[in-house]
This record gives sequence, C-alpha cells and structure tokens, in this order.
Amino acid sequence: MEQKFLFLLIQLICTRHVVGLLFPRESESRDMKDLSGRWKFRVDDSTDRNQSFREQWWEKPLHASGHVIDMPVPASYNDITQDSKIRDFVGWAWYETTFFAPASWKSSLAWLQVGSAHYNSIVWLNSIRVGDHSGGHLPFEFNVTNKLNYGATNRLTIAVNNTLTPTTLPPGTVNHYSKDQGYPDGYFTQKYDFDFFNYAGIHRPVKLYTTPHLRVSDIFTYTQTITQDPSVAAVNVFQVNITDAKDVASGAKSNAGYNITVVIKDAEGVTVANGTGQTGYLYVYFPKLWWPVGMSSEVGYLYTLEVYASAPSNGNAPAQIDVYRMPIGLRTIEVDETQLKINGKPFYFLGVGKHEDWDVRGKGFDWSMVVKDFNLLAWLGANSFRTSHYPYSEEIMQMCDERGIVVIDECPAVGMRSADNFVNETLLHHQQVVGEMVSRDRNHPSVVMWSVANEPLSSLPQAAGYFKTVLDYARSLDPSRPVTFVCNAHYDKDVATPYVDVVSINKYEGWYDDPGQLDVVEGRLKFYIDKWHQTRSKPIIHMEWGAGAIAGFHDNPSVMFTEDYLVDLMNRHFAVFDELRNDTDPFLIGEMIWNFADFNTAQGTNRVQGNKKGLFTRNRAPKWPAYVIRERYKELQKQNGTTRNRNSRREKHWERNYDVFQVQDAFEVLEL
Repeated sequence: MEQKFLFLLIQLICTRHVVGLLFPRESESRDMKDLSGRWKFRVDDSTDRNQSFREQWWEKPLHASGHVIDMPVPASYNDITQDSKIRDFVGWAWYETTFFAPASWKSSLAWLQVGSAHYNSIVWLNSIRVGDHSGGHLPFEFNVTNKLNYGATNRLTIAVNNTLTPTTLPPGTVNHYSKDQGYPDGYFTQKYDFDFFNYAGIHRPVKLYTTPHLRVSDIFTYTQTITQDPSVAAVNVFQVNITDAKDVASGAKSNAGYNITVVIKDAEGVTVANGTGQTGYLYVYFPKLWWPVGMSSEVGYLYTLEVYASAPSNGNAPAQIDVYRMPIGLRTIEVDETQLKINGKPFYFLGVGKHEDWDVRGKGFDWSMVVKDFNLLAWLGANSFRTSHYPYSEEIMQMCDERGIVVIDECPAVGMRSADNFVNETLLHHQQVVGEMVSRDRNHPSVVMWSVANEPLSSLPQAAGYFKTVLDYARSLDPSRPVTFVCNAHYDKDVATPYVDVVSINKYEGWYDDPGQLDVVEGRLKFYIDKWHQTRSKPIIHMEWGAGAIAGFHDNPSVMFTEDYLVDLMNRHFAVFDELRNDTDPFLIGEMIWNFADFNTAQGTNRVQGNKKGLFTRNRAPKWPAYVIRERYKELQKQNGTTRNRNSRREKHWERNYDVFQVQDAFEVLEL
C-alpha cells in the first residue's frame, strides 16, 4: 500500500528562538585568549567505543588513561599521524590542554567558544561537564565563569565523536559485521552517501573570552532600502539583544530598560549614523555601498558597527558598559523571475564549488591555506563560491566581506538520499543547524543566499513538506536574503523546488550523463536548463558541472579523465551559458564549476586518492582548465551586468515580511 505523508504546522507553547554567537572580539570591555596549539590526544578504540566513559577519562589528566600523542588544534586528526587506524577512526576522540586564567577575569563572565568540532562534542573544564553540542561546522559556546580556577592553571577536556546516523547532518549509517563471517570481534564500518572525506576533530580555533555581566549577546543588521538616488541615503535596520547575568539568574526578561547606543563609522573612523534602543533604523547619507568583485571600482567597502550597552544609572555606582564592534556592508538583494540583483544591478555568478580541504590539515582552519585560496580565487577572476557542503569558518566569511567575494552559504544537509533521512528527528535538527548558520552569518554582506541542502532525494513525496518547512524557517530568521537548495533531481520529478527563490541545479552533462559524448553536450544541456525554467519560472544557477581531470593526463582526441577532455567539455558548456546569458530575457544567473581544487574522499573503486574534478590539484597547482576558466572569468568580470537585460519589468516573485523580529513557530513532520 502506498505510504502517504502529511506535513502539519504545529503551534508550540514556546516558539523557537535562535540567538547568534557573536564572533569573539577584544574591546574596552572584553578580553580574549586563543587556546589553539598543541593539545594531548588519544582515541577510545575499545570494541564498543565506550571504555573512556566507563573509566571517566575526564576526571584526571588524559595521560593517566593511557598513551597520549600530540595533536594540533585546529586540525582534523585523520592525516596527522602515520597510523591508518587513526586516519579511519570512528568513535570518541579525546583532546586535552591546559591554560592559565588571569585573576583579573574574576569580576567578568567567562565564555568558552569552539569554532567547530565534528560531530558530537562533550566539554569538561577541570573535570566538570560544562556542555554538549551536536553538529559539525558551526561554533558553540558555554558560560564557564563558575568553572574556572582564576589565577591558576585549568585543564580543558573535549571528547569528539564523528559517528554519523540517518538523522545527523550529514547523515550516514554504521554497518556491523559478524565474527562468524571472519570479521574481528565488534568490527563495523561507517558509510555515507556524500563524496568527501568525513574528517573529524576540532576543526577551528578554541577561544576563551570575557564579557561584563551585562553584555551584548546578539546583533542582527541589514540594509533594507537604498533610495533611487544612492547619494541620498541607505536605511540600515538593526536589532541588538542584551543579556544581564542577574536577569538570567532570576528569570527576568532581558533587554528591558537598558541603555543601548548603536553607531556606524566609515573606514576612516568618522561617525555617519547613530541611534539608540534595542531596534531601529540608521540612515547613512552619501553611502559607500558594498559591491562584489567586477561590479565597482571600489570593492568590499565596510563600515564598522559599534554597540554600547549599559544598565540604568544606580546612584553613584559607575555604569558597566559593554562595547562590541563588527564590520558591516551596506547592500541590498532582490530576486525576480529572471534575475538576482545586488544594489539594484543584475549579478552573474562566476564561481566555483569548494571544500575546506587541505593536505595534512584536512578541514582544520589554517590562515596560510585560506589566504592562498583567496589569492587563487582572485587569479581566476571568480566573484563567488558556495560553501559546499557545510558552513565554512567565520574567518573565511570575513575575508569574503573584505574582498568582495559573493557567498552562497550552505548547511551540511548533504547525502540525504534515503527516506530514513526525512523524519521528525532530522527535521528538528535541520532547523537547529539552519538557525545556527543563519544567526552566525546573517551580518555578512558577502552572503547573498542561503542553501539548506545539497542533492537531497527531492523526488520523494515527503520532500515537499519537509523542505517547505526548512526553507520557511530560514526565511523567518532572515527576511533579507533568498533561499534555495541544490537539486539534482529531474525537473519533472522534483517536488521541493516550488518553495525556493532561486533554482540551483547540479547537472554533469558529458560526465555522469552521456559520459564521453561531447557532441551531445550542448543540445542536452540547453534542453535541460530550458525545461527547468519552463517548470519553475525562477532564476537558475548551474551550481555544479565539470569532469574529473587527473593532473598531467593528456590525449588527442580527448578522453575522459584527461585535462584535454575537461577543457573540451568546458567550451561546450560555455557556448550554452553564453546563449542563455545573451537571451532577450535571460534567466541563467550563474555558472559555478565543480570544483576549485581536488579534494579527499572515502576510499573506493571510483576514486584514486580523492576527487579529481579540481581546477587545481589538492596542493593548489593549476591544471590547464584553470587557465581556461581564468580567461573566461576575467573577460566576463568586465561585463558583469552589462550583457544581461536590465530593462526587465517583471514583478518580484520573492516577497518578504520585513518584520524581522517576529520568529516563526516551529514545525513538525507527522508521518502517517
């Protein structure tokens, strides 16, 4: 009997409220200590992976539990050693470091923030459990004020487990094998349906920072309007959340009666707007707008938003003031049936899919590699990338703001290829992850769109209600940006793209589809993209396309896996892209080749030391196709916006309720 699925809006007594984590910054009222460096490390390789909990490894220094090794933080642990068991380890990995907490911090609140750890994490400070977190790729933090030894040494222990299940994001399965079949006792494998290595460990910096007891806890700001004459004013909306430790302890409502001042300063430090209160509007006259690469001679202009918060005066007691500063950009995003516009001008994505993936470091944050990648993006002439297939570090988002690189910010819902992934538990976790991503990155002008998934099985009947729920939830958190997910279902099979603002498609014509058949690429690709627009009548980005190309492999005539074949394939795609771009009413708004660089994957018979679709090798040496993309992107960068029809008078299909401070009720999926 056919199974039917019903998706209902459930009104909860308590609405979901997502509070962002501000990036740790020093100021007059805040100190910070980076705990990154060389930590102690060991894995729990017991048969059931639970020995560490039976023996309570957090109770004593880690070396008391057995042999420990050095491990850099941040870094994935997989490629650091020469031990294949650690490279492929699945289970609990244990980290430990010590640090000194100044006695001067005793009068402040102390916070421990982990930039990201994959996947489930438990944190102890001085043998006291301070908190847990589920999900990789995004920061989490805990109040450790009452757990620190001030003026003394402290011991921090973090256990990280990379096991994936059908309801994690990304999902996976654990397969157990029988001793009766010749396998070792307790033998199991981790399987997942996504094409990158499941790196594990503490991937981003671990920081300890202080705030006053009354603190700025969250900020949301965006540019709502820019007047017809850009020399007049830009209207910037702001919301500031204030948290008072006394209110938290007593259960009183925060944000009431506090003194809040918000100031915008230009790059020279001159005040251009100011206001007071928790919410409001700031008018910036003669604004310098934030522009992406290729759309202005002045790229990535940033102002500084300063927030000052204090309690009402209490007699002769000096006011306690918290100060938080962050860069912001003034720009707007619009979407109609054929275009995405930045500051009222059509934008065409000349981009790449990427990964946080480097040799030795895995997904570990490393400034040298990050800066190298940005220099290569500039060399290519790229103006954009997608954070495939998970949110990247906030330091990378900050560099995109500064360098004018446009970002499609994607959450780690990749590999959702089974009906087992579309259940209540996944949905609630999906909302949590989307909330963490949006609240962290919504103040970055470089982020122009949210992607809530990559290549889910969106032909399943339940995918319609599931993704409508997730997409609407993202909109409720941020009304200023369009939302999408990246689809590889057929245009007449997918049931979820009716709810996106921009259709994002993955199509590997000449590779997975019609492999090796270059002569059919143009006709088949044009037919496919046209059908998508006829079906949905929305702007389309060709989000993934390309072919594997092993560095140094050549043949004439070209054959698959050679650099020559990828170049031939690229030229055929370019012909279709140009035809669509130059149409009288163009709806193609971007081309994003897969991938920026070769990257590591799980071992398999179809992968030779990883995925070879990169324009660059994994150590960032350019292949021939990189030069071809560079020639195209540099030329089109000069034309960005000029070859598209700017006279479109279509009505917007993308409508938003700009009451940004109303949080939508949570949703629940019911399976019948």
